[in-house]
Amino acid sequence: MSKWVYSFGAGHNEGKAEMRNLLGGKGANLAEMASIGLPVPPGFTITTEVCTYYYDHGKQYPQELKDQVTAALGLVEQAVGMRFGDNKTPLLVSVRSGARVSMPGMMDTVLNLGLNDETVDGLAAASGDPRFAWDSYRRFIQMFGSVVLGVDHHRFEEIIEEVKISRDVHEDTQLTADDWKTVVTGYKEMVAQVTGKPFPQDPEAQLWAAIGAVFGSWMNARANTYRRLHDIPANWGTAVNVQAMVFGNMGEDCATGVCFTRDPSTGENIFYGEYLINAQGEDVVAGIRTPQPMAQLKAKPGERSMEVAMPKAYQELVAVRARLEQHYADMQDIEFTVQQNKLYMLQTRNGKRTAAASLKIAVDMAREGLIDQTEAIKRVNPSALDQLLHPTLDPKAPRKLLAKGLPASPGAASGAVVFSADEAEVRAAKGEAVILVRIETSPEDIHGMHAARGILTTRGGMTSHAAVVARGMGRPCVAGAGGVTVDYSSQMLMAGGQTIRGGEIITLDGATGEIFIGPVAMVEPQLSGDFATLMEWADGVRRLKVRTNAETPLDADTARKFGAEGIGLCRTEHMFFDPQRIGAVRQMIMSETEEGRREALSRLLPFQRADFIELFRIMAGLPVTIRLLDPPLHEFLPHSEAEIAEVAVSLGTDPVTMQRRAADLSEANPMLGHRGCRLGISYPEIYEMQARAIFEAAVATAKETGAAPVPEIMIPLVATRRELEITRAQVDKVAKEVFTETGQTIEYYVGTMIELPRAALTADKIAEVADFFSFGTNDLTQTTFGLSRDDAGKFLPLYVEKGILPKDPFVSIDPEGVGALVKIAKEKGRAVKSDLKLGICGEHGGDPASIQFCEEAGLDYVSCSPYRVPVARLAAAQAALSGGGDRTA
Repeated sequence: MSKWVYSFGAGHNEGKAEMRNLLGGKGANLAEMASIGLPVPPGFTITTEVCTYYYDHGKQYPQELKDQVTAALGLVEQAVGMRFGDNKTPLLVSVRSGARVSMPGMMDTVLNLGLNDETVDGLAAASGDPRFAWDSYRRFIQMFGSVVLGVDHHRFEEIIEEVKISRDVHEDTQLTADDWKTVVTGYKEMVAQVTGKPFPQDPEAQLWAAIGAVFGSWMNARANTYRRLHDIPANWGTAVNVQAMVFGNMGEDCATGVCFTRDPSTGENIFYGEYLINAQGEDVVAGIRTPQPMAQLKAKPGERSMEVAMPKAYQELVAVRARLEQHYADMQDIEFTVQQNKLYMLQTRNGKRTAAASLKIAVDMAREGLIDQTEAIKRVNPSALDQLLHPTLDPKAPRKLLAKGLPASPGAASGAVVFSADEAEVRAAKGEAVILVRIETSPEDIHGMHAARGILTTRGGMTSHAAVVARGMGRPCVAGAGGVTVDYSSQMLMAGGQTIRGGEIITLDGATGEIFIGPVAMVEPQLSGDFATLMEWADGVRRLKVRTNAETPLDADTARKFGAEGIGLCRTEHMFFDPQRIGAVRQMIMSETEEGRREALSRLLPFQRADFIELFRIMAGLPVTIRLLDPPLHEFLPHSEAEIAEVAVSLGTDPVTMQRRAADLSEANPMLGHRGCRLGISYPEIYEMQARAIFEAAVATAKETGAAPVPEIMIPLVATRRELEITRAQVDKVAKEVFTETGQTIEYYVGTMIELPRAALTADKIAEVADFFSFGTNDLTQTTFGLSRDDAGKFLPLYVEKGILPKDPFVSIDPEGVGALVKIAKEKGRAVKSDLKLGICGEHGGDPASIQFCEEAGLDYVSCSPYRVPVARLAAAQAALSGGGDRTA
């Protein structure tokens, strides 16, 4: 018989931390905490395999499940001395999700389950506190009604507000038992009206409905979005955890809270978190009440820390903090409840953290001896380093303060104010920078939070939904900005007498919690300290070299500062669009004779030479791969009639001639047309000019600096050996001329970009005349799939959503198709030349999953955009530590 249910707590632990794939992260860690002697309320976990079964069998459960749940519930009853559904000593339970990877707030939870019109009286009598019992009942109806029955959350809030107004009170804690009875009556009437059925009174029916709701929430819209953003497979499923309730809302000697063993924003080694007296867990994260700090050190005037209010429970928690960090060797996110001064642990998990915190925690823990340097390298998500590599607010820049909130997630962002997640997504898709402004965020806002540059909320603390999700996404967030009023209906926010309307620009500083009117200037990050330490450790273990894609001095200089070991792709066509050069380019294109083209190209030569001198200086002594002209010539011609007329005058010709030439050059499918090496064969003078500029620049730089550059001249779009043979001969001829003229010789290499399937399949032939291969994975993906990168974005997300493709192949390399061609080219090329240098220079060069593939395939280097260089360095180290793959020559 299959085992679908695992018990934990009260000395009966059937699970452990290593079983997270089966029990989910929450269930595995509850069992683990109980097994090391921490105070965990007893309960049981329904495994992730049940979730998979549920969806594979038309939302039906395994036959044995009900009996196993009944048996596990009996163990809980025995442990706590209460019975589920009993009118005198009712056992209440929480029903919570628990995927193997933490998905905070994405799925559903129900607390206080087991209450009805009779058991509420039993709870009141057993606790001696009717107010607590009826507060718990109203909470249960509210959560069950919203999560299971689908009643709008706001309808419940409206009823509470009406009662508070009638009683002239402002806080929920000011309501009495009779007030909560009134609320419960209103809730039940409203639920019956909305659903057409009375609120369910049978505890067993409640339990199974809640279990079904949690499994159902695995496929809700927000969970699907979160999984897509974080590459979490849908077939992993979620577990369901059923646990005896402990109550933080029984009075002033009770509390609930969320804390982190280190600061999740900065990584500082301090106890960080918030708690509320006389509350349940949802009160802390929902922002309904303002939470208080854990430690007195963090308390502001008027705040009462847990350290002062509950010193005994606080000290117990401090001891638990140390024990959990030592046990898990990682920063923990803890949920706890204090019931009548007794501490209970409800959850621990590896805490979500910002990139800065991730970096600091990894380096600090290595220095503290909790982990080694290898583990520290593995701990930091390479993609998250993007958060550290972009500008922050310039401290010297003028700014106008609008308001201040809590610094919930560091970083800075400017953008247009939007008030809904949908609008954020729509406007961001058009390339606009937006700031999502909400009273409080909910899991339904996940898509807008991802699309926004930053997030501002008027409610919620440092552990609110907005704060936790923003930190995980690397978005700057200012939360709990109580001085800001948001009016959704009029699409405006007000603060300090100022009004900001939707679409107007604000700037957030997530490190200080400040909100500014208008844009504020940014400064480049300084990468030193922990960052430099981790990069040094990573460089010590990685095998792959990391170059950059750069064609401007600024890009090259930025990449060098980030540790680039050369240029893997310099696209020369970008240089042609400079206003000082485009005229000569167009003259060359318009010329119908070789003589005319050579005359125009002679005007371009000094510019190209100067370009390369600047790059060679910056990359002194390092390889610089220069791709000769690649795009079709029509791209350089004007398009509108006004532009054509203007250019015609400047070139001394007429618009009709210009239009005729443009028509001659036009192609039905230009990206598969007259481009790349085909241009060099049709118009050899173009490649000859570029080669001369490269060699003259290399000689000049060697004389000037004493450090000879290493030019690697790359011929694009080669499909046959003969194409490369012809174009290489052009380059070699010019090199000989320049070396003769200058009396100096420079080492150089000539290779090709493998971006066509035919080139990959005939790589042994091409390798006979190539010194290196650089895989242009952007075009290789286009030509392998028959997809246009510019147009496929309209339907590729649907392909990923439907499981037709595991990922967008333009984001992460397709290992089965494109990857197979790369491996074929590698094997065939190195069979001819064992020392053939191999790298990739498409956008995949900065993608960690693609870098893992490159390590396994045995390539020599990756090349990526300047700001992705540190990402690639760390990803290459992690790939090497994972064991790599085929590194044979």
